[in-house]
Amino acid sequence: MTPAARVQAAIELLDAIIIATRDKGASADRVAAAFFAARRYAGSKDRRAIRDLAWRAIRAFGERPENGRSAMVALADVDVELAALFDGLAYGPAAIAAGELRAQGGVLPEWVKPLFSELVVEGEFPALLERAPLDVRANRLVATHEEVANELPEAIKLSESRDGLRLPTGYAVEASPCYQSGAIEVQDLGSQLIAEVCKADAGMTVLDLCAGAGGKTLALASHMAGQGRLIAADTNRDRLQQLPPRAMRAKAEFIETCLLNPGKEIAALADLSDACDVVLIDAPCSGSGTWRRNPETRWRLDQRDLQRLVSEQARLLDLASGLVKPGGHLVYAVCSLFACEGRNQIDAFLARHPDFGADRADIAAGRADGAGILLTPAHDGSDGFYLARLHKL
Repeated sequence: MTPAARVQAAIELLDAIIIATRDKGASADRVAAAFFAARRYAGSKDRRAIRDLAWRAIRAFGERPENGRSAMVALADVDVELAALFDGLAYGPAAIAAGELRAQGGVLPEWVKPLFSELVVEGEFPALLERAPLDVRANRLVATHEEVANELPEAIKLSESRDGLRLPTGYAVEASPCYQSGAIEVQDLGSQLIAEVCKADAGMTVLDLCAGAGGKTLALASHMAGQGRLIAADTNRDRLQQLPPRAMRAKAEFIETCLLNPGKEIAALADLSDACDVVLIDAPCSGSGTWRRNPETRWRLDQRDLQRLVSEQARLLDLASGLVKPGGHLVYAVCSLFACEGRNQIDAFLARHPDFGADRADIAAGRADGAGILLTPAHDGSDGFYLARLHKL
């Protein structure tokens, strides 16, 4: 493909992503996969160039553009080389007309800026859209942190995490013997620290209430040395079904899975009432702390969605409170930097539940934010998370 044809393809890919975000459709990654599957003539270098162009536009505009061309034209205004590719020749984009529509706005939607925790100053906003590093976690069920570090000389040890390492961007991690043996899992530093805050240990009863595909469940299994009872629960069948094969590779077959019926979770978890040493709630949220991984989600979020998420988080906290045994712990986490999903949510929970108190989250990262800790890309080099460790009296 010519460079101009790549620009036109990026515009068409952006159009598909814009429609998907507007209609609450598939993720940008899935849209891109389908887009390239229908264009098998595009080679690997073409696909990479097209994707890079599209994601450059996604990162550049916090508000959803009218269409892909308006976003690419706006980029061309500040990129002479890109502007030169709007030449109107075959397979390339038409020449830019005077007064043509251009995408507007900065990297964040204006309406979300007041929502951030007061710790997140405007100077931190650009880091929310930077490319994320490649972090992995040593799986203690297979190998020690030191053994993995010796097998991966390219990796840098993460001092903030007992098991974390950072690999060069673009490293073919899934092709490495360490990954294939189950000795490592791909996991961001922030997610590793959430699992560490749980302080799960061998012989405990631990519930991961919103387990999804089980990334944090696998970290908890590693900390528990494969001993005890570890339940991964979720309402999403497709995501939960991804866990058993991952658990097999990680030598963590003792994990139980529990598919929940939304609104009827208490009945399904009745045997865990007042019985769990640890309940982890990695709650559904805005995802504002992971925009660097999924920047198009800025275009999906609206105020109605956010209010629904805040209500669901409160419901899950109340539900989980009855599953923690006296002396046990409830760990709440959201990959969000909004106060309404973090500090305010925990303050409200503690006011509703005088039988719970807040513990200090003992980790070597983050900043105190109310009863919990806030991790941000700019301050900690991790995804953005709010987390709190609570104990039941």
